[in-house]
Amino acid sequence: MTFAQIQGNADVCRALTGMVSSGRIPHAILFHEDDGGGAMPIVLAFLQYLYCGGRTEDDSCGTCPSCNKIAKLIHPDVHFIFPTNAPNLSASYLAQWRELVLSKPCFTEADLAQALGIEGKSSIIAVAEAKSMLDTLSLSALEGGYRAVVIYLPEKMNQEAANRLLKMIEEPPAMTQFLLVCHSPEKVLQTIASRCQSIRVRPQTKGERIGTEESEAVYKDLFGQLMTAFGRHDLVDALELGEALAALPSRESAKGFCRYAALRMRQIFLCQQGMGELAAADAEVRGWSSTVKKTFPRLSMEALDRAQMQIGRNVNLKILFADLVGRLYRIYG
Repeated sequence: MTFAQIQGNADVCRALTGMVSSGRIPHAILFHEDDGGGAMPIVLAFLQYLYCGGRTEDDSCGTCPSCNKIAKLIHPDVHFIFPTNAPNLSASYLAQWRELVLSKPCFTEADLAQALGIEGKSSIIAVAEAKSMLDTLSLSALEGGYRAVVIYLPEKMNQEAANRLLKMIEEPPAMTQFLLVCHSPEKVLQTIASRCQSIRVRPQTKGERIGTEESEAVYKDLFGQLMTAFGRHDLVDALELGEALAALPSRESAKGFCRYAALRMRQIFLCQQGMGELAAADAEVRGWSSTVKKTFPRLSMEALDRAQMQIGRNVNLKILFADLVGRLYRIYG
């Protein structure tokens, strides 16, 4: 993956090439994307540029041995960590990971669960993953240069794993690069986030987006109807929409709606704080932000996070969405 292949986020790409060219590379970078938002291609382009033996001022050559290994996700000094169904570690799923990332670089959490065959199961980054990575980083780089650790969804680390990662980031081995891709930076251990250079990967435009438009169109329609029902104080209509949510095709689709709704709530919150441009908020979001209480988006995100957790625990979806809609209705006031 070269920077020339990245669509959108030109400012992010320029910043990353500038870091490498100047020799001032933060040892840990936290990329914040929306689900399926395009951070992983940027991470891979950055790694390819970092390892490239013939890079130019603004891109990797794309043809040297290092570029070829990064492009195929087989470089021996680049390691990937992502949420799995414990006790299995990421290393057990590397073939599935490579196939997914190479075929669909802008994948979603649901895509990853499907690729790993763990739909409907809870997934975490457990402490065993952090221990394994510590052991790996205690060895010298096989090709004598940088070692890189890419962590997808660090917010899914349990407390013990997060604390072990913190120790690695606080005292990183020489020539070691940590690249974290998160969807909910507020859920990342604060002491980890504070030691990372934070970069916001802006949502792709419709022309740039890969593969998620159909599902998002459904989520957008349902969420819009739900907000309209709340605005009319129509609990009956809202509960009927809860039934429609329970009838989504799979539990991963149900989680997908919760993630989408949480994203919209986050955009509403940012608009209320005067940061609508950062949120890439559309007219609908700006309209909602001017009418709902300031406590609504924060409390709603908590309720949506709880619902996602319960979906992973196989709670009955009809009961779950009836409860969720009722909670959101009360929070809306």
